[in-house]
Order: sequence, then structure tokens, then C-alpha cells
Amino acid sequence: MAVPRNRHSNSRKNKKRAHDAKSVTNAVACSNCGKKHLPHRVCPHCGHYAGKNWVNAESE
Repeated sequence: MAVPRNRHSNSRKNKKRAHDAKSVTNAVACSNCGKKHLPHRVCPHCGHYAGKNWVNAESE
């Protein structure tokens, strides 16, 4: 098994992690109420998805 001979510096260690940052989620506007929600999911504000009401917002 390969073992490194010398220790890597902190800056060299952290360079590997430069691309591991979390990306911003893409929110879309609801076609019914206009509020932002995640795409391909029922709107948590009004219960609307794909032109239909799936959840009654009053009962939630």
C-alpha cells in the first residue's frame, strides 16, 4: 500500500476541496400563487402542481 513520504501542507490539502462547495438550489415560481418552490414538487404554499390542486392548503 502506498504511503506518502512527506506531509502535505494545509493549502495543498485544501486545494483538492475547492470544487466541493454546495451549489445554490434552483427555485421556480409557482404558476398558481407565484411563490418560490423547488421544481417538480407540489407547492408548499398552495398545494398546486401540474395544473391541479393536489393538497388542500387550508388543512395543512
